Amino acid sequence: MNVAVLCENTSRDPALTPEHGLSLLVETAGRVILLDVGQSDAFAKNAERMGLSLADVDLAVLSHGHYDHGGGISAFFARNTHAPLYLSDRAFGAHYHGERYIGLDRTLAEHPRLRPVKEDTCLVSGVSILSSSVRALKHPIDASGLTVREGGVHHPEPFLHEQYLLVEEEGRRILFSGCSHRGVRNLLAWFSPDVLVGGLHLSGLDPSDEGDRQTLAAVAEEMERSGTRFLTGHCTGERAYAYLKERLGERIEAFSTGDRFRI
Repeated sequence: MNVAVLCENTSRDPALTPEHGLSLLVETAGRVILLDVGQSDAFAKNAERMGLSLADVDLAVLSHGHYDHGGGISAFFARNTHAPLYLSDRAFGAHYHGERYIGLDRTLAEHPRLRPVKEDTCLVSGVSILSSSVRALKHPIDASGLTVREGGVHHPEPFLHEQYLLVEEEGRRILFSGCSHRGVRNLLAWFSPDVLVGGLHLSGLDPSDEGDRQTLAAVAEEMERSGTRFLTGHCTGERAYAYLKERLGERIEAFSTGDRFRI
């Protein structure tokens, strides 16, 4: 399996545009899969500069309904005429950070190439979408100030619109998660992946703060126990990553815009 990072918060290549968001191109079993599309058309322009064609994408998956993962939907459809985009049936909800709307462009909600998903769904042999909305939390999560508005009232975001891409290849389970808003410990308990690729939603934690350090220590303990390998970026956070790197060593690596790796 080959993975190319089309867009992430950082870039080691000055010819490529980083932005707060995520977009990954996955090539596996003769298929090309796009996970997330960043917040603009930057992912598409980076793909062109990397010599990758979005026209070759067979199917696309949106991990959740936030702008920094789904803002480039129109840019993708403009460059690819056939691939369906699978997203949670809750993806177009009223997602907010304070008073700021951080959801998707609602004018796209009825686009004919969207494929709403309510539960675990097999896309093709060895490739599935796993829904978080059908699973009970085993560990508590922190909404980090994010809310969903229902009936004019803001409630702490439960992230029921989050879903994950699972690729089963050569006896291994490779799980792709945009942000892991529902908690990396829950993902490990639910899915037991051999490899977890994506953001870990730990950027708000500071290891120098005693409370945050205790939270990170609990997360790190579960990660160590799991035996999973982690390839991460975007919302994991530099301070949290440095802490986890010290604990997990070679089992965790950070990626950046333009990186390519084989799993």
